[in-house]
Amino acid sequence: MTTAIQKLEKPIVDWPTALFMVAVHGLALLAYVPGNTTWAAVGVALVLHWITGCLGITLGWHRLIAHKSFEVPKWLEYFFVVCGTLACQHGPIVWIGLHRHHHRYSDQPNDHHDAGKGFWWSHMCWLLREVPAKDEIHKFTRDIADDPVYNFFEKYFLSMQLPLGIVLYLMGGWPFVVWGIFVRLVVVYHCTWFVNSATHKFGYRTYNTDDTSTNCWWVALVTYGEGWHNNHHAYQHSARHGLKWWEIDITWLHVRLLQSLGLARKVKVADS
Repeated sequence: MTTAIQKLEKPIVDWPTALFMVAVHGLALLAYVPGNTTWAAVGVALVLHWITGCLGITLGWHRLIAHKSFEVPKWLEYFFVVCGTLACQHGPIVWIGLHRHHHRYSDQPNDHHDAGKGFWWSHMCWLLREVPAKDEIHKFTRDIADDPVYNFFEKYFLSMQLPLGIVLYLMGGWPFVVWGIFVRLVVVYHCTWFVNSATHKFGYRTYNTDDTSTNCWWVALVTYGEGWHNNHHAYQHSARHGLKWWEIDITWLHVRLLQSLGLARKVKVADS
């Protein structure tokens, strides 16, 4: 009886996501095929890493929308939604809902990427399972659930890679597609996932939060400042994550730039 119950409770593999991840990582290996790597293609990947990873995920989906750390005009908010959608980390509603869910239950058993279950679980294995948190997203996204723009990109987030791929092919052929789509997606994925895994394991803790969040300099380096994760968990609504002078926070510099241009207002900052 006990064995039967354990089998029922064992998370079910999310096969569409699992197969997609295998495919994307496999296609990224095309970069090793002779002729598929050029300096221009690498440059395109780096620019798209910034557009999708920084402007889209860290600045837009995370600090602006998920935590409402500042406000921008609606047209600019939608621009950041598009940038984040091109990161192909699911649609904005699911991503933002899951992130808010994580903060509500951080490192508790019902946290979908509970760091207590191990590094690889919190890094990526949770993505490959049908986790119960996905059934609770509506509770955490009432402010954006009825927005037609959010719903459009929620529905077509995967399809958005096609027009981007066509543009890249016209610009530079297959090297631009391989690096601008597949390699870039894999790198942005793992950079983002390090915030769930590495910054709950490596680094130092400035604040005594009710979780295992840490400040990890090398994660901050590859995620535009998101690695100052213990600071973030202590002050979730702060637009600035790097609170010490040495904690470089590239995303915060973007917020300051928007503020100087009159595009960001009601900027919230922690009392560090």
